Amino acid sequence: MCRLFQREENPFLFQTLQLQETDYIKNYKGFQDEITIKVAGNNHLITPVQRLTDKDFEVLIYSIKPYTNITGLDVRYNLITDYGAHHVVKLLEDIQNITYLNLMFNDIETEGGEMIAKALHRNTTLKYLRMTGNKIGNKGGMFFATMLQINSSLEKLDLGDCDLEMQSLIALATVLTKNTSIKGINLNRPLLKSEEEESTVHIGNMLQINSSIIEIHLCKHDMKNFGMEQLCKGLLLNTSLRYLDVSCNRITRDAMKYLGELLKRNNVLEVIDLSSNRIEDEGSLYLAEALAFYNTSLKALSVVSNNISGEGLKAFSDALKTNTTLSNFYIWGNKFDSETCVAFSHLIKSGRLKLENIDVEPYVVDNLMYFAEVSHGIKKHYYWTPSYGEIEGASTNAGFAIVPTTPHL
Repeated sequence: MCRLFQREENPFLFQTLQLQETDYIKNYKGFQDEITIKVAGNNHLITPVQRLTDKDFEVLIYSIKPYTNITGLDVRYNLITDYGAHHVVKLLEDIQNITYLNLMFNDIETEGGEMIAKALHRNTTLKYLRMTGNKIGNKGGMFFATMLQINSSLEKLDLGDCDLEMQSLIALATVLTKNTSIKGINLNRPLLKSEEEESTVHIGNMLQINSSIIEIHLCKHDMKNFGMEQLCKGLLLNTSLRYLDVSCNRITRDAMKYLGELLKRNNVLEVIDLSSNRIEDEGSLYLAEALAFYNTSLKALSVVSNNISGEGLKAFSDALKTNTTLSNFYIWGNKFDSETCVAFSHLIKSGRLKLENIDVEPYVVDNLMYFAEVSHGIKKHYYWTPSYGEIEGASTNAGFAIVPTTPHL
């Protein structure tokens, strides 16, 4: 293809494809195997790293076009711009077997976002699109909201870190009251200038009505207790949401009253990420009570970096003795005392918590027990996945922590 286009070969792209071909042959199971081509610009296992340009991306698209078993394309952390978005449109129009497209952290802006969103008006095969980190802005977000009124095949949409603003967030929340195909959406880190939390009110209202969304990410929304209350009110009537991410907000202990009440009555939620808030001991007690005596659905909970000390952590450890469904629990970044370390050590030794399902590991020095952090967080390697090989394989040196049966953005 490089000869056909009279362009110089990108050695990084060539080596990446060679390695994936070798890996595919080694793990070959049959011609029906579905392949995802991964040419991630942040893969430093291959040298030299030469990120893909728009022209390289065009060559790649024409190279994979004949192969009907190639169903995914991951070109994160490259240099694809609005000009390259023309090639994305070509991909969506001409290659009908592509169901997964990862454009995370390229240089696509509003114009490119508009082209991709409009191409999805006609596309009926793409199931999962990741646009994270492309600065499509508020206007670009509005184009995607319009797209969701027309497209009925897309199931997961990732618009995190895309510089969305209040208008586009409200538009997306409004459209999702009627869209029944979207199962997961990421709206992390919008640019909000208001303290009134209007977007959270609309998202809470949407969750009351929507019966198809399974996963929602609302990280860095500057959400406070009022916003969390609105979400909990919406979720009281929701029967579909399994994964709620409200990490890196301004939620405090008072909001845990609402979440605790929700967990007493909701037996649908399976994953809650409260990382990097400030629920403290008092907030932990509300959650621990719900987990110990009422909730039977939650499988994973992250309270990382929440200013929780011994009392709150001990309440969680006691709750885990009676709760039998919570299997993944993440607590690093809080205030551990000796009693906390001993309590969780007993849970690990007894088999109640598996080491791969918690982010701490106990060790003893001078007859005192301490915790060391281990990288088993709830969003482990969200921005990086192996370019080849098995996700949990030792050679990849990374993976994506996933809770069984729970779809993940």
